[in-house]
Amino acid sequence: MTTNSPFGRTLCAMVTPFTGSGALDLDGAQRLADRLVSAGCDGLVLSGTTGESPTTSDAEKAELVAAVRESVGDRASIVTGVGTSDTRHTLELTEAAEKAGADGVLVVSPYYSRPPQDALEAHFREVADASGLPVMLYDIPGRTGTRIEPETVLRLAEHPRIVAVKDCSYDFLGAQKVLARTGVAYYAGCDEHNLALYAVGGAGYVSTVANIVPDRLRAVLDAFDAGDTAEAARLQQRATELVESVMSSGLPGTVTVKALLNDLGLPSGPVRAPLRPADRDTVGGLRAVYERLVA
Repeated sequence: MTTNSPFGRTLCAMVTPFTGSGALDLDGAQRLADRLVSAGCDGLVLSGTTGESPTTSDAEKAELVAAVRESVGDRASIVTGVGTSDTRHTLELTEAAEKAGADGVLVVSPYYSRPPQDALEAHFREVADASGLPVMLYDIPGRTGTRIEPETVLRLAEHPRIVAVKDCSYDFLGAQKVLARTGVAYYAGCDEHNLALYAVGGAGYVSTVANIVPDRLRAVLDAFDAGDTAEAARLQQRATELVESVMSSGLPGTVTVKALLNDLGLPSGPVRAPLRPADRDTVGGLRAVYERLVA
């Protein structure tokens, strides 16, 4: 079992529930957060990609942290997304996250402007200096257009508050390189890597699919920690069909997860534009895959 999991092992990249009219649903967020923690999540990541951070306001982000903190208390860590394409704005969100009660911040690479590595490093250092909160870097070049190169992470690891990476780089060698040379905690940001990264010393995962089956994903790591690696592999493989359906259907994971949560009668609500809801056939297919997994 890894000893370096600053935010826990089993983190859910939680959706942001909205009402039917598209307003922030704080009651729904509290009920969903409670369900996730009760079912095995020891951390929640709010206002990330799955949480539709580009379409929620600064005030909504802070309100969400405060509401979820009220719901889960000290039963789970709360990490909230503060990354934007503007360093000044990111610093403001970081300060607001600390005031709202977050335990840490998730900071994605500034997107669109595609800063070079020295500018990227300076950005992350400024954020880490802006509050007393620990920082989880979010490396997802497929969305941002900019990789946080392993050499950059190695330098940033020297900062006492840069403690973790959510890894969506699909560079397994790069992750292991940093793990071997630093104390930075690596969290799988792609559900198909949950077990693989954990097995080489990763801290756990930040999972979109955990919105649906938090207990099934936790069971994978629990089996590994118990020394039953064959069972861990079996459970990971059993979840693969749902992971593929949610994350590789041609739709954003936010859309597929919210569609399935709505179909299951769980707090979710609509997505905000420019995203659009999944069609009925897609929802039916997702539900069928879900039923096969939990049967």
